[in-house]
Amino acid sequence: MGTIKKQKIVDFDDLVEVIRREKQRGKKVILSHGVFDLLHPGHICHFEAAKGMADILVVTVTKDEFVNKGPGRPVFNHRLRAESIAALSAVDYVAVNKWPTAVETILHLKPDLYVKGNEYRAKGKDITGKIYDEDAAVRSVGGKLIFTDEITFSSSELLNMHFSVYPREADIFLRNFKKRYTSDAVIDILKQTKDLKVLVIGDIIIDDYVYCAGMGKPSKDDIISTKYLKEERFTGGVLAVAKHVANFCRKVHLVSVIGTRNDCEDFIRANLAPNISAKFFRRDDVPTVVKRRFLNPAFLTKIFEINYIDDTELPDPIARKVERYLETALKDYDLVIVSDFGHGFITKRIVDTICARARFLSVNTQTNSANMGYNLITKYRRADYVCIDEPEIRLAMHSKFGKLEDLVLDLRKKLCCDHIIITRGHCGALVYEKKSGFSHIPIFSKQIVDRIGAGDAFLAVTSPVVRGKNPLDVVGFIGNAVGALAVLIVGNRTPVESVPLYKFIRSLLK
Repeated sequence: MGTIKKQKIVDFDDLVEVIRREKQRGKKVILSHGVFDLLHPGHICHFEAAKGMADILVVTVTKDEFVNKGPGRPVFNHRLRAESIAALSAVDYVAVNKWPTAVETILHLKPDLYVKGNEYRAKGKDITGKIYDEDAAVRSVGGKLIFTDEITFSSSELLNMHFSVYPREADIFLRNFKKRYTSDAVIDILKQTKDLKVLVIGDIIIDDYVYCAGMGKPSKDDIISTKYLKEERFTGGVLAVAKHVANFCRKVHLVSVIGTRNDCEDFIRANLAPNISAKFFRRDDVPTVVKRRFLNPAFLTKIFEINYIDDTELPDPIARKVERYLETALKDYDLVIVSDFGHGFITKRIVDTICARARFLSVNTQTNSANMGYNLITKYRRADYVCIDEPEIRLAMHSKFGKLEDLVLDLRKKLCCDHIIITRGHCGALVYEKKSGFSHIPIFSKQIVDRIGAGDAFLAVTSPVVRGKNPLDVVGFIGNAVGALAVLIVGNRTPVESVPLYKFIRSLLK
């Protein structure tokens, strides 16, 4: 790196003092902030225009970990992005930002002017809403928000065209999809679900991740000896589904059962979003389900798992209480999402009650080590939307090698279901709806951190979209975008949130 560039790139904490001294010397300071993943002519014109409004131009770049534009982004790390900007003569200082947004940056640097491109002039079009916070921050330090009127380009669009981070199949799909739908149209479809009243029913699971490092094989035993490092606890199962959907719909009600032995109720309630209300039935003879996984933290390789579970069927007295509650409650909700893990809560009579009274029913039945072959989607006699993975439909239809499309059509007849999505991991998703037939949606994932919970996120976010009578190719696109974000999250540490999803959709459809 050249000497001039070295002098321009400053540690953020040092930059605070540098700007303070420049302002003491009577210099007017202007700040520009962004990702700047691919430096292009629009950026150069923006910086030149900004420098013409002040004496000192400072540019801060978003740190890699805070770039919420989906898998494979940023293409260039923050060090390279900072070096590229520092090479421009119009720029006086560059630093890597320490926070997810520019708000804290503005409060620390106290610029005279904060500059954005003309695409931000219509503040309502900023999907993050952060332009309002940035405006308030710069005014609070005596500065002003201004805009340049230079030519604009899109880094995401240029990267998609020339530095594709997606498989060829995804590139072809996205090119065709963009001819039919804009990112604004897809985002509007998601935003239109906000007023749906959603009832979520299913099994609670507490996910424990115990991180440990291998120490070797003891000389006298055929086992792997490990060293305990740390552990995390997440709310999984139906709790994860409720948390995902609560980021898109304002009113979510959760119905489930907790065991009185090790009930985990305080932890569960502490992790519910404010817009999730809950009705928990208590079962005295079992613990709340806890799945404890032992992992190597370096690659999240799972070594061993212990399930604290009693998956016998819900006792009849409690089941009747659940049935009576649902008979009254179901009519009040626009959408019912059932996340059925087969851990004893959802009995046949509860299934019958849901099928008979739900106005719009979205169902996923999970196959896992505790219920292999016993928890099939065919236990439901009707559904409006089914979202399961390929092994689950093959088990349900008793077909190991049959054509997947034929199995979907057979399932449709059994459940009288007009909307079915089969998730297929790295093979994408097969989408079916009665009026338009089949389509295939490829994956948009470049890397996988943890697959746990990706299917739950897909179900949760797509169910309201299906309820809104939107085309299933749009639903499948949204679902795979959600899945691509979900596999970057460790376990169910956080839900898929709306703004990162909107930004990813914008990035995909540039």
